[in-house]
Amino acid sequence: MLTQIINGIIHTPSGWLKGGSIIINNNKILEVSSCDLPIIGAKIIDAKGMYITPGGIEIHCHGGGGRDFMEGTEDAFRAAVDAHMQHGTTSIFPTLSSSTIPMIRAAAETTEKLMAEKDSPVLGLHLEGHYFNLKMAGGQLPENIKDPDPKEYIPLLEETKCIKRWDAAPELPGATAFGKYITSKGVLASVGHTQAEFHDIQAAWESGYSHATHFYNAMPGFHKKHEYKYEGTVESIYLIDDMTVELVADGIHVPPTILKLVYKIKGVERTALITDALACAASDSKTAFDPRVIIEDGVCKLADRSALAGSIATMDRLIKTMTTQAEVPFFDTIRMVSETPAKIMNVYDRKGSLQKGKDADILIIDKNYDVKGVIAMGKVVKNFE
Repeated sequence: MLTQIINGIIHTPSGWLKGGSIIINNNKILEVSSCDLPIIGAKIIDAKGMYITPGGIEIHCHGGGGRDFMEGTEDAFRAAVDAHMQHGTTSIFPTLSSSTIPMIRAAAETTEKLMAEKDSPVLGLHLEGHYFNLKMAGGQLPENIKDPDPKEYIPLLEETKCIKRWDAAPELPGATAFGKYITSKGVLASVGHTQAEFHDIQAAWESGYSHATHFYNAMPGFHKKHEYKYEGTVESIYLIDDMTVELVADGIHVPPTILKLVYKIKGVERTALITDALACAASDSKTAFDPRVIIEDGVCKLADRSALAGSIATMDRLIKTMTTQAEVPFFDTIRMVSETPAKIMNVYDRKGSLQKGKDADILIIDKNYDVKGVIAMGKVVKNFE
């Protein structure tokens, strides 16, 4: 069945297209046309002059709708994914905080089951930890944190196919070998929860780490030791030109001024936006899944207020915050929630832009930058009419 979206301003790789239309055949984009004359027999969706953009690709999300991916169950996964899809996420890499090996195996089994389903929004599993610097644990469970252990990660990657990203602190013993091994298996290696300085980041880059987890959070910046000054992880990552970063663009984890700074230095091609959302996101819940965590000032914190512990953000909030508070051009903001994460996670061949032959993952956004309609794999998830 053909579907045609007309009367909107279309986000294309070459710029905005006014007066065109998008033609969908089942779950694929059949054509992005410069003409918006209705096709006889097609289902017509009138965008009513709004923006038509690629769907949001979430590469760091712990849960939503009151459920956490650490639960590992199919029911929890579906509830969290469905909740985020109502807010503009059309593809997702479910994220586990530092977990035990049995927890990882349970989540991997569920991930592989969902990935095998037709038109699934689940693209793979993201492991945030548990190979982190204990001094930078933040909201991670400290009892699960340890140094990289090949007796754990080699069997896991041999027996599963769904793990697409794994984060670690590169200064830990064994982190270099870990980075080399996982990237040899096609897994993205990301720097996170770390006290790494430049020599650590340089060594990490050379051993395969190419991304930075929630940039600026759980990593030091420029600092002093006695009377001398040292670069932090932040400056070190800036100095590796091709290292990509992700930002929790809720306006709280990273203030709008720093969101703008990262955009200016790293650029749209190397900056992805993430929610880092916990179970309480996209829900009416007033409490977090983790009993150590409270919700306050629009963000999740450890109860002693010693660290942020995740967000309650959704994709639509990222888009609005980056555009209105950080004053990043809307066109580039959309690239940072679609094209850039697709390229980072190596799915740009089918996701991340509105082009012929790609998956029909589409948002309809009004002039106030609010997500009004969501289409995932050609199916209407949120109907604005």
